[in-house]
Amino acid sequence: MTAGTSEGLKFVSFSDGPDDGFKLGDDIQQYYSQMKISCSQIIRDVITTSSDEGRPVTCVVYSLISWAATVARDCHVPSILLWIQPAAVLDIYYYFFNGYEEDIVKNHNDPSCFKELVDAIDEESNPKVLVNTCDALEPEALKAIQNCNLIGIGPLIPSAFLDGQDPSDTSFGGDLFQKSTEYIEWLNSKPQSSVVYISFGTLIVLPKQKKEEIARGLLESHRPFLWVIRTKESREEEKEEEEEEEERLSCMEELEQQGMIVPWCSQLEVLSHSSLGCFVTHCGWNSTLESLASGVPVVAFPYWLDQTTKAKMLTEMWKTRVRVRANEEGIVESEEVKRCIEEVMGVKEGGSSDMNLKAFVEEIGVELV
Repeated sequence: MTAGTSEGLKFVSFSDGPDDGFKLGDDIQQYYSQMKISCSQIIRDVITTSSDEGRPVTCVVYSLISWAATVARDCHVPSILLWIQPAAVLDIYYYFFNGYEEDIVKNHNDPSCFKELVDAIDEESNPKVLVNTCDALEPEALKAIQNCNLIGIGPLIPSAFLDGQDPSDTSFGGDLFQKSTEYIEWLNSKPQSSVVYISFGTLIVLPKQKKEEIARGLLESHRPFLWVIRTKESREEEKEEEEEEEERLSCMEELEQQGMIVPWCSQLEVLSHSSLGCFVTHCGWNSTLESLASGVPVVAFPYWLDQTTKAKMLTEMWKTRVRVRANEEGIVESEEVKRCIEEVMGVKEGGSSDMNLKAFVEEIGVELV
């Protein structure tokens, strides 16, 4: 079904298998297996139909679904991987599966899920990969795989947030960034560079103990904050109220007086707001690029998988961020949360951190615009 058209483009929507999508608790291997079977045939049909209509597909661009490359090859159509993580992470995966397993620290729960992507690259005669990064950000990482041309095309962020345009302008898709929402009105009421923004992405649901420590750290910082706390998606109706009460933070009343807690927000809209002074993030790559493009200082709070690699890049390579330190039990205590917020938010104009951040943004500014 054609979902919409634009000049030179045709959009086709299709089912990925299960109509209700993937939910927490589902068998992920079974889900991907069903999706592979269903989508492989659909992609073949799209390629065939487009050719019959006189508009042959000239290239298949795919991300994590490596089997799309197999479909393209069967249909005699070129394909190219779009890597949406840092080039450095692709380098790690690539060499992990090409003879360096024992030399690379296994920071990932199941790196085998990326082996198919590495195999897809190796099967190409002249492999190229589009990477969501830029030359100035990762000059060495983009050249680390000798037999593969990594091409930085990032950051993949709406242009309105990169060229100084107002994202509410309808010509830039302003209907996606309505400024009448409650949290934007709340941000509008706060002084410039005063708000701490906390978000751990779309998948991470923090245990209550870790949220309690963050909450106390925020209260001890005495700064206004906007905190995105996602609820558990898979739970029985009759247990919902009981579980919500169990998950309720002990200092919720104090938190609501000092800041605002929401289940979702338009992150780019928040990061580009003048009241933002700091972003406490899990170091997802999208969040990293968005904070960089918006010029917002970051407290790196990695939680799992390759987020530790990105946190290391932020703090040790580029030296423009602060990273939290966990205790022996793996808990980031409230005092540490407060320390990091104060270190970032307490930066004075002309201080070393301020100068480092500005110099870094200026250095890669040409690549970001």
